[in-house]
Amino acid sequence: MRYNTGKSGAATGLQGREVEGMRLAKRYREMRPPEMVRMFQTIERMEGVLNLSIGEPDFDTEPDIVEAAAKAGYDGFTHYPPLQGFLDVREAVCRYWERHHGLRADPGEVYMAVGGIQVAHLAFAALLDPGDEVLLVEPYFPPYVSQVEANGGVPVAVPTREENGFAPTVEDLKRAVTSRTRGLLLNSPCNPSGRVVPRRQLEEIAEFVGEHDLFVLSDEIYESLVFHGEHVCLATFPGMRERTVTMAGLSKSHCMTGWRLGYGIAPEALARTMTVIASSQTYGLNSLAQKAALYALDTQDAKVLERRAIFAERVASVAERLNAMKGVRCPPADGAFYLFPNISGSGLSSEDFSWRLLEEAKVATVPGSPFGRSGKGYIRIACTQSQDTLMRAMDAIEKFIDTL
Repeated sequence: MRYNTGKSGAATGLQGREVEGMRLAKRYREMRPPEMVRMFQTIERMEGVLNLSIGEPDFDTEPDIVEAAAKAGYDGFTHYPPLQGFLDVREAVCRYWERHHGLRADPGEVYMAVGGIQVAHLAFAALLDPGDEVLLVEPYFPPYVSQVEANGGVPVAVPTREENGFAPTVEDLKRAVTSRTRGLLLNSPCNPSGRVVPRRQLEEIAEFVGEHDLFVLSDEIYESLVFHGEHVCLATFPGMRERTVTMAGLSKSHCMTGWRLGYGIAPEALARTMTVIASSQTYGLNSLAQKAALYALDTQDAKVLERRAIFAERVASVAERLNAMKGVRCPPADGAFYLFPNISGSGLSSEDFSWRLLEEAKVATVPGSPFGRSGKGYIRIACTQSQDTLMRAMDAIEKFIDTL
């Protein structure tokens, strides 16, 4: 099918196909798939690819978590769930965050979402008026931009530098803030850099946020994967509970990406508003997935620690290999499971490097440019494959670089 854009003659839409009698909305007629999506689509058509592009743990969900979901089904949890989420599940979220990060939340402040990205969408929908600006700290997860724009906001990039560990300083934020700034989106541990913002800098950011009367969407989805230092929850700082939406989930911590289990912790009035907005979209989160989350949050701490140690070992060994390669400089990662090596010494742009590496060496990475201007000259590597696969990929990258 080719989409008909309503202009004279045949025209091309997202799928390059035409549907008789249909016309794409103006805002989507010229839309192209994001760079990451095009990369993923290309990988799907290839065979024998060593795939270091996907931020998904290679571990399956633990069998006892799956069994908990099955038991819930047999126990009759097959009907519509409460729109905000089951109370016992939201209580489990509160226990988890108090146990691990000292955040004392009430179940009324928790919204169970279809993945973390829905939390971002609902928060921006509830908080942004047309033209409101949101500061996005680079390098950032690319869908943040479209989430801000889809809700009438204006994304404003805040560049960071490798020499500062890609951690934002207050000076960086001051250069970007204007009278129209309404919020800040901060991700720590960071996708793609693996940066963990230190407590001291978070304290300074909290003061800045209060001075400028901003809200913060704090993406803490990788809170369980910190190898060096500590994860500090932004909402635990004085005055930040009422300004912060803490976005998290079980995809990374509990290897449950396919379950689409996210949640937001926000002031109760905002959590209720997000629930109302979502009632016309998803109408609640899958009941069986929620009951699996209840079991996982209360019983899997030891397994989470085991996997963290495995990811830490992988990240360290891949960084060591990368830093031994000609023209590559790989900053250390303190958390998540990504590395963000600088490949500008190769003489190639990040896009050319990633695409040529895929086509010539069958190793999939993600170019740094989709993560903002600060990502130019970098690529993202996800250490989410076995150690053997990672080392074979490093061999292939080294051979590729030697041919340049």
